[in-house]
Amino acid sequence: MAQNTLPQKKSHLLDDILLILTMAVLAGCGLIYEYLLSHYAGRVLGVMESTIYTMIGLMIVSMGLGAFAARKVRCAFNGFVWLELIIALLGSSAILIIGGLIAITQIFPQLIADMLSLPPDMKPQGGLFKDLSWLAFNSPYFFGVLLGFFIGMEIPLIARIRESIHQQHLANNLGTIYGADYVGAGIGAAIWVVFLLSLDISKAAALTASLNLIAGAFFILRYWQHLNWRKTFVALHCALALIIVLMFSYGNQWLNQMNSLLYLDKVVHTDKTRYQQLTFTERHMGLEQDNIINFYLNGRLQFSSIDEHIYHDYLVAPVMAGSARHDKILIIGGGDGLALRDVLKYNPKHVTLIDLDSELIDIFKQPKKQVNPRLASQILQLNKNSLQDERVTIYRADAFIAINQLLEDRQTFDAIIVDLPDPSHPDLNKLYSVNFYARLKLLLSGDGLIAIQSTSPYHAKDSFIAIGNTLAAAKFSHVEQYHDNVPSFGEWGWTIASKSGASPLTRLNKLTKLPVAHQWLNLAILKAAFIFPNDFYQNKDNIGINILGSHTIYQLHQSAWQDQQGLN
Repeated sequence: MAQNTLPQKKSHLLDDILLILTMAVLAGCGLIYEYLLSHYAGRVLGVMESTIYTMIGLMIVSMGLGAFAARKVRCAFNGFVWLELIIALLGSSAILIIGGLIAITQIFPQLIADMLSLPPDMKPQGGLFKDLSWLAFNSPYFFGVLLGFFIGMEIPLIARIRESIHQQHLANNLGTIYGADYVGAGIGAAIWVVFLLSLDISKAAALTASLNLIAGAFFILRYWQHLNWRKTFVALHCALALIIVLMFSYGNQWLNQMNSLLYLDKVVHTDKTRYQQLTFTERHMGLEQDNIINFYLNGRLQFSSIDEHIYHDYLVAPVMAGSARHDKILIIGGGDGLALRDVLKYNPKHVTLIDLDSELIDIFKQPKKQVNPRLASQILQLNKNSLQDERVTIYRADAFIAINQLLEDRQTFDAIIVDLPDPSHPDLNKLYSVNFYARLKLLLSGDGLIAIQSTSPYHAKDSFIAIGNTLAAAKFSHVEQYHDNVPSFGEWGWTIASKSGASPLTRLNKLTKLPVAHQWLNLAILKAAFIFPNDFYQNKDNIGINILGSHTIYQLHQSAWQDQQGLN
């Protein structure tokens, strides 16, 4: 009897598994590239929320353009291999190229000035030089658009390859590919948060690029017969693998060297924590004077050893001198231990310090284990090893959340000092809100005082006044502000408030001298700091308060500093 000889349909299960897994991996890589460039662009351009969202938006739009452009690729197999080579090269090197462009445009005017023996006040910084600097600082957007364009071509090419292998139109092809894309993107986001965010940014870029390269290599092995430039592809993969290894091994060192060119003084230590970039610089002042140490977070000066005592005198002295007792003190921020150093002069029984960045705390608490011996000695000389004091309890946590535990434990404090960076990022904005201040008020004893670092009343006047208005909205009985010049910062300001009883200035007026001698400040200078120029508060009632979600202080601060820099 004749056998049924119907043709058997060839199984493409292995191809489907390979292509779908490849799409998932590449989707994860694409999302990580978005985060990498957004993260770096935010630091370069001032850690602004708008920068991060703009970068992600631009990359998404350019991915759409890339999807349209994929139709022009004649051979999907060859095009896909070229695509992964390009993405891997751009992904691994973009941040280094951006850092190099910024460094070159920053040092170029100085090179011209040195070559022509120009005085410092004639260094060419306008016109073409300003335009080149603007282009360099905005180059992350260019690379974001470029990477997004090529990433957007991946889905259409994978879909075409899959149909070419099956030799038919697949009804659910795009749904399958997009499903793998969405799942892969989610996994990529998790990998970024859990693992890559804690790595140096150049290492994270190299690891991500290596996945593109591996995907291309597997693709070459599987579809060797479909490719035209086989030997070229193999050679390019080997060369790019070497480049990625070099980027992983030395990229951070090269990036730090380029970033160091942005500082006037010699960079003696730099480190990236989970939250920010830390940089220490040193300026030699000759044999008879101590060297000056400057500390930067994300390129913004946090303190200079030459005048930090002025800032910390004003932050600590008024609140401690005006408080009835000094038994229990709470410090929000201040992980460098400098405010704590001055608080300990008042012999408190216990100090609680809350700071988010655990790695920053470690550098200032145990510098001998973290930095070179010379810098470690200078750090300990500055903070007097205050973070090691047995009276101090340190919470390594987000203060916005951590104070809930203090409230649950029914703790109260005689004085509270808030020593946070300026509200230059939305994550900091919540720590300048009515909600946060109202909860701090619950932690304050009835006759206690709170003092807050409040940015510059000259450069960011409305933001400064808004901090005072926000404290008043949190129902503190008396809110007052004061200011003075800190040479490294310029005109600077602080806010002080009492929960009940007499106002802070009234309490200070009853003193004949400060209870503890400070390096810079005395009672007469302190009282004078509460006096402001004519009509300074004229527009106070028109300046809003900062509630959660409003971003009032953040927006006022950003607008003010952009005005100062001529960006508005």
